[in-house]
Amino acid sequence: MAPIAQQIADMVDMLPEQDQTLAFEVIKKMVLAWDPDFTKMTPTEQAQIDKAAAEIDAGDYVPESAVNWD
Repeated sequence: MAPIAQQIADMVDMLPEQDQTLAFEVIKKMVLAWDPDFTKMTPTEQAQIDKAAAEIDAGDYVPESAVNWD
């Protein structure tokens, strides 16, 4: 978690429950305004996708047939 996100979480945690709910709704509204379809990626998510893609390109993956699904 980014340091600023941790600071925000710590501040919200100090609030009474009713105010926490209000803070949650405000943050949710901000996120939906930024990305209404939840299709944008955070820098961390992009890095994870890039790493996985590089591993696949390098042949570093487990084929589905090797997974025991039971």
